[in-house]
Amino acid sequence: MAEEKQKVVFDEGRIEQIAEFQSPETLYQDLISRVKKYHPSDDISLIEKAYKVAYEAHKTQVRKSGEPYIIHPLCVAIILADLELDKETIVAGLLHDVVEDTILTAEEIRREFGPDVELLVDGVTKLQQLQLSRGEGGDVDKLEMQAENLRKMFLAMAKDIRVIMIKLADRLHNMRTLKHMPPEKQQRIARETMDIYAPIAQRLGISKIKVELDDLSLKYLEPEVYYDLVDKIAVRKSVREKYIQSIVDEVSEHIRTAGIKAKVDGRVKHFFSIYKKMKNQNKTIDQIYDLFAVRIIVDSVKDCYAALGVIHEMYKPIPGRFKDYIAMPKANMYQSLHTTLIGSSGQPFEIQIRTYEMHKAAEYGIAAHWKYKETSDGKKVDGQEEEKLVWLRQILEWQKDMSDNKEFMKLLKSDLDLFSDSVYCFTPTGDVKNLPAGSTPIDFAYAIHSAVGNKMIGARVNGKLVTIDYEIKNGDRIEILTSQNSKGPSRDWLNIVKSTQAKSKINQWFKNELKEDNIVKGKELLLAYCKAKVIDTVQIMKPPYMEYVMHKYGFRDWDSVLAAVGHGGLKEGQILNKMQELYDKEHKKELTDEEVLSEVAENAQTKLIRPKSQSGIVVKGIDDVAVRFSKCCSPVPGDEIVGFVTRGRGVSIHRTDCVNVINLSEIDRGRLIDAEWQVSAAENTGEKYLAEIKIFANNRNGLLADISKALTEKNIDILSMNTRTSKQGIATLATSFEISSRDELQRIIDKIRMIDSVIDIERTTG
Repeated sequence: MAEEKQKVVFDEGRIEQIAEFQSPETLYQDLISRVKKYHPSDDISLIEKAYKVAYEAHKTQVRKSGEPYIIHPLCVAIILADLELDKETIVAGLLHDVVEDTILTAEEIRREFGPDVELLVDGVTKLQQLQLSRGEGGDVDKLEMQAENLRKMFLAMAKDIRVIMIKLADRLHNMRTLKHMPPEKQQRIARETMDIYAPIAQRLGISKIKVELDDLSLKYLEPEVYYDLVDKIAVRKSVREKYIQSIVDEVSEHIRTAGIKAKVDGRVKHFFSIYKKMKNQNKTIDQIYDLFAVRIIVDSVKDCYAALGVIHEMYKPIPGRFKDYIAMPKANMYQSLHTTLIGSSGQPFEIQIRTYEMHKAAEYGIAAHWKYKETSDGKKVDGQEEEKLVWLRQILEWQKDMSDNKEFMKLLKSDLDLFSDSVYCFTPTGDVKNLPAGSTPIDFAYAIHSAVGNKMIGARVNGKLVTIDYEIKNGDRIEILTSQNSKGPSRDWLNIVKSTQAKSKINQWFKNELKEDNIVKGKELLLAYCKAKVIDTVQIMKPPYMEYVMHKYGFRDWDSVLAAVGHGGLKEGQILNKMQELYDKEHKKELTDEEVLSEVAENAQTKLIRPKSQSGIVVKGIDDVAVRFSKCCSPVPGDEIVGFVTRGRGVSIHRTDCVNVINLSEIDRGRLIDAEWQVSAAENTGEKYLAEIKIFANNRNGLLADISKALTEKNIDILSMNTRTSKQGIATLATSFEISSRDELQRIIDKIRMIDSVIDIERTTG
């Protein structure tokens, strides 16, 4: 037994790899055995049913490796079982691709497996259906893509944290089998994994997944570096094993002599950690000696500090390399004592000391305490786990003030810093504040309250006056000096502060306080743009065009539009190009017949009526004529309609206000034919018709959820939903769904208009 507690572990910190090309049945039995190890119930009927459904749904599909597709969801479920997650999460892991890749619907999942599983599968599916914005020439903007991934991921995490756990397991298995992908795809997926998924796993404290994602990303992003590390570590493996084993034996003996019950083991640091150290310190692997760490796991916090005393008596600690993450946990609630020491041979090594509970939390993160509470209230996350999500709520709050995806991404990666260390400091009353490394007293002030930051005139650190650009250090006690006579923050502060919270609040102050200056600046920017683009201001600065712009962007008066341009909330080109477009439309020259026919051919995509029901259309008094509903304007019962006789495709039904109909030439107008709805079209047949609308709104946290909720409450089946956000924070959401009549559509539009931040709603007109 003693030998089991004193060992060197050279593959530590990873979820067990699953051998490729195992049969689905073998993997399924493996999954069940893992679940039964930790699940209090022997009832695995729900998991069995999910496996059968997934197997049937994916039976015709294969992966790039050539193996049956069902292998992937099985491996995802096994990873989730290794994290000891609940049955609903395991089931959702098995079903996470069925809605995306097969004919199975979300409603069928809800009926068969319950609302909990349906919610999880839906959340993962939506993460896989990202609508990526495209740059000039149609290329996907990588920064936009990454930002959209993060935004959507944070929203999904806020709804149910288990969604991201499934997504992490999905990504881990995809990374394990990435060798079957082409090189360019390997690079893209590995970069996304290192930039997004690994840091999120770290924030959730799931080191078991984070460690492996990092190493696998390095393998594909820097293959030469990775395999060089593998070779060099293997060369002196026996020497290193002997060295670290001697330390494990020494530590174990002294800990035992001190009467402390403990498990002591040694481990090799993972490749990415070694690579970072080599890169940051500009050293070769031979110059880095602390490639190993010794871990001491004890029963209580008291024993942690007792063991620390024993260790510091045995070895000489390196000054400045002791960290107490028990008293001051990391942002992801990681707890442990870290100390770096000089061994008897003169080589440095690290020791980590923690309790068994802390160790489990470090390995499994937020999943560590996800126990089965099969009650009518569902599953609850305890208070300690809620603390791990404080950073998530902050990010969701800060999204409100991000003007576009690129700004959000920049601030998230470099300022909020999802990827960097934190600094811990204290208020005068002893409360702890956790700020990004490099933060200043200004960041601290805005972390207390925006009013404190806006009235700040100075700061004391540990009782001494400091400059406002002082870099806060761990353990600093900070007091903010304020004055009611303060004129507010300086724009220079934006170059000093480190946290997104502070930058957002400073920008908000300038928007609110400097409206007059912004109006003047806005006028100057508009005139300068007109001059540069040779736009006639007399032509476009007319009340109807100005009214349209104010209504579109939600402003009460023109001065507010100018102020928004002045502080950067709206771009001058955005305003003036829209007004020029309105002018050109009003003075549009007659299109040639060829131009109109070309436009109709391009835009009048059509949707064939379902064969199971009648069209509900009367064309010149004839029932059930072969008609198609034009997708360019999506007519519904109650709309004024007209038919257009196509060449060989029957009659295409348009709304009378459709742009394509309005712009028809005189020749093609002869192909129009009277059409009207049957009285029974919406009332008796139960037929559903495609409707498409565009929603314009000021972007904010929860907007998409509120709109989806409004549609769900009206029992609307959403077919598609695409969103994009301008640099000025105006969100355009295009959605299509099925309804039975124009009255129903109007009720839906009226409900959405009542949602906070919604500016305008338009139906598609071509």
